Amino acid sequence: MLYRRQLLVAAGALGLSAVLQVPSGFAADAAPDVVKAYVAAWNAHDAGKAASYFADDVTYYDASVGKPVTGKEAAKTGVIDNFLNAAPDAAWTMKGDPIASGDKVSFEWEFSGTNSGAWADGTAATGKAFKFTGASVFTVKDGKIAAQNDYYDALGFYKQLGLL
Repeated sequence: MLYRRQLLVAAGALGLSAVLQVPSGFAADAAPDVVKAYVAAWNAHDAGKAASYFADDVTYYDASVGKPVTGKEAAKTGVIDNFLNAAPDAAWTMKGDPIASGDKVSFEWEFSGTNSGAWADGTAATGKAFKFTGASVFTVKDGKIAAQNDYYDALGFYKQLGLL
């Protein structure tokens, strides 16, 4: 929003307001805001709200799994619900500000919690605390997350849970 205002003020000062028109749907900072709101919904433990930021045909890719999940409901159930049920105290913390370029947003993060619930695959709760780092790359189109790609230390995560 700030970028758009600065552009319009500069155009007006140069007498270019009739020549330079910024499309009403343009917002250079919208993609990072969508991602920040999505992370906030995770941290509020509101799976429905977090999933509301997904496009209907979202693709979620977890590099440690290797097979993408496609579709809003599948991503909500298979990813968000899975983690929030297994670790109801989960906290997803951005390490610094996200980096945005076009429709891509990425950031490094830390994810922590206690595995006090069963995982969707039937793995029983371990009762162990965990903390691991990773990075995510998002594609945001028309105000919705069209793709999320997560890269993290799965081996360290599984070791903390005592699963390896």
